[in-house]
Amino acid sequence: MKRISIAVVIALTFSLRAFAADNDLDKRVEHGYADSGGVKIHYASLGPRQSPASGKAPLIVMIHGFPDFWYTWRDQMEGLSDSYQVVAIDQRGYNLSDKPKGVENYDVKFLVGDVAAVIKHLGRDKAIVVGHDWGGVVAWSFAMAVPQMVEKLIILNLPHPRGIARELATNPEQQKNSQYARNFQKEDAASKLTAEQLAFWVKDPNAKVKYIEAFKRSDFEAMLNYYKRNYPREPYVEDPSPVVKVKASVLMIHGLNDTALNAHGLNNTWEWLEKDLTLVTIPGAGHFVQQDASELVTRSIKMWLAR
Repeated sequence: MKRISIAVVIALTFSLRAFAADNDLDKRVEHGYADSGGVKIHYASLGPRQSPASGKAPLIVMIHGFPDFWYTWRDQMEGLSDSYQVVAIDQRGYNLSDKPKGVENYDVKFLVGDVAAVIKHLGRDKAIVVGHDWGGVVAWSFAMAVPQMVEKLIILNLPHPRGIARELATNPEQQKNSQYARNFQKEDAASKLTAEQLAFWVKDPNAKVKYIEAFKRSDFEAMLNYYKRNYPREPYVEDPSPVVKVKASVLMIHGLNDTALNAHGLNNTWEWLEKDLTLVTIPGAGHFVQQDASELVTRSIKMWLAR
């Protein structure tokens, strides 16, 4: 009987491992590339392209931040792909996307163009746009630059750029918390990075392996060019330019344990929007809220989109 039991346990173990392998999101997504002015942007897609009720299924485009890649959205892709075509991109410089040389190639206008290229490549005129961290910067900027291409806007742990500028100009705590960004703006910063260091925040050991592999395929200088080209520099001042209001409805989700981006930056966001704002704050979750509180984040997005 003991031999039989051991054999059963071994068989079940191998079956579960095989199931886990088959169930690996990385193996089930459809990979593709969009051309953005000669720069190839990699994306992973999950979910139906067609909807029985309305033809094409609604498109969600998800944009990661630093240091990250498309796989950060794995739980949200799983949770939303029953009703939506969910597409997560690798931003330029990261993983399987192209890595053009030169800090000027990481200006926000080009990052916005990359998102537009993916949407057009998929044969769509607009999408629900989701962004986290630098992906949030791109998502905010995309919504202001090409509002006709944004169905709805979802932002995770990234205050509106005007909120960030205000906090940097007036809030000593945010100034202190942004020391990392000033370090990244130094010329030799990339030489001090390793793939293993960049994956420090990934808690799931299986996911961490994928992250280290993705970061080894990435360009550290390109990653930091986001900061060198677009992050405010000292002396910090508030944005004096005319306000361009976001025209789409906005959902913001913010992990309150974020040590990089102060939650006070969320204040007054409504002054820069034309439509409704829904704010979900999550105590106990940090900067990578989509993983720290993945179930709540996915559920909140799903409920908000179904309103």
